[in-house]
Amino acid sequence: MAENENELLSLRGRSAIVTGGGRGIGRAIATELARAGANLIITYRSNSSLADAAAHELRALGVGCQTAQADVREGGDLERVVKECQQTFGSVDILVNNAGMTNDNLVMRLSEEAWDEVMDTNLRGTFLATKAALRPMVRARWGRIINITSVVGVTGNAGQANYSAAKAGIIGFTRSVALEVASRGITVNAVAPGFVQTDMTAGLSDEQKELIKGRIPMDRYGETGEIAPIVAFLASDAAAYITGQTVNVDGGLVMT
Repeated sequence: MAENENELLSLRGRSAIVTGGGRGIGRAIATELARAGANLIITYRSNSSLADAAAHELRALGVGCQTAQADVREGGDLERVVKECQQTFGSVDILVNNAGMTNDNLVMRLSEEAWDEVMDTNLRGTFLATKAALRPMVRARWGRIINITSVVGVTGNAGQANYSAAKAGIIGFTRSVALEVASRGITVNAVAPGFVQTDMTAGLSDEQKELIKGRIPMDRYGETGEIAPIVAFLASDAAAYITGQTVNVDGGLVMT
């Protein structure tokens, strides 16, 4: 790769917030951003030990990294995290809306509480974090927002009406915000992972895992490290002319 191409992919001097960055896909994303040179704040809702362990590893890569407790359903928490990022690192350049959850059931058995909980965390949380981060990005006339959606936001999935609806909402939200801020030097994109080996998929039964794998053309689950480089690319200058897009990283599942 040519030297100028390396520079386009570099995130040195940039500052990023990764929600839910203490584990799973979020932790892999935070690691990839740190490898590219970005300073980071990773948020967690309740498990401070995982976030602290991740931050320790990231600081060993030679970047600044802090943790911040935040419930993405609370706008005040996210505004505080944005201010902390500005005060600590001088700017808020990159936001990765990764925090999410599932609470699965068939629609006829799905409680209103389970619907609201998943929608509030996955969709409302993405809105609130984006709103908080956009203010400094608009002032700087530079920013990268990457929203983690899901292949089931494109295809749907039985037993996940709430999760699928929230993730589909993120895709529409991504396009709308991209149109609003494109003239301000800010790009907004989404990454839609397929079924990836994380704590979330570990809860599936063996039968469910085999059924899902049988639908994936590449005949395997993804790895968190296969999602993170796409996010780092979208956060870089190499992706400066890409906005409003959803990148499927799913082993071909969306085609089936």
